[in-house]
Amino acid sequence: MEAVVNLPSHIAIKKWADDDKPREKLMNNGAASLSDAELLAIILNNGHRQKSAVELARDILRNAAFNLSELGKQSVQQLKKNRGVGDAKAVAIVAAMELSRRRQSSYSLKKETIRHSSDAALYFKPLLGDYTRETFHVLYLNNASKVLKSSCISSGGITNTFADPRIIFREALELGATRIILCHNHPSGNLKPSSADISITKKIKEAGLLFDITVLDHIIVSEAGYCSMVEEGFII
Repeated sequence: MEAVVNLPSHIAIKKWADDDKPREKLMNNGAASLSDAELLAIILNNGHRQKSAVELARDILRNAAFNLSELGKQSVQQLKKNRGVGDAKAVAIVAAMELSRRRQSSYSLKKETIRHSSDAALYFKPLLGDYTRETFHVLYLNNASKVLKSSCISSGGITNTFADPRIIFREALELGATRIILCHNHPSGNLKPSSADISITKKIKEAGLLFDITVLDHIIVSEAGYCSMVEEGFII
């Protein structure tokens, strides 16, 4: 749970002392000096008649059990259930959470080369680990295992998604990719591949042989970690 910060309550932020105002505090002392509620208040921009932006931010965090990972799972509609949160505030929060995911995932691609399944997992887990719906992604690589592109192939329901091999290999051919790594998430947290996961992977591997494109692995991620279908022996 986030530590309680002693700030004025029920008073408009503009009337606070400069040392207590989130924006001024960030500019003077850096972002690390702000609590989660203060940082979220900056994203919200303002509160409503009864509550300042910081108080509203605390309410939002409280409803997410003061857990930023849980907050990142909430949709626009879920966020709007907080009194004082409309479309603009909800969209701003969702956008901030998505930027955070992409920042984490981009770190592993700085070297732009995937040598091991763990390299791909380090990219995908921050990006997809806390998604509430299954999504299917592909990393396209050249013959030296350098990353050419990462693409979301499909976004499905809570328990499944569909990966069309035609879409996967059309993009691979356009990019000149010779290797690909598949990945999808399991919102349930269970990392064991289903029979459908194994079946579609084999189908895609067989299709790749026709184009001389190698499917290196299929990674499953969740908040609990990741599973490499090659390392675990589900596919050869």
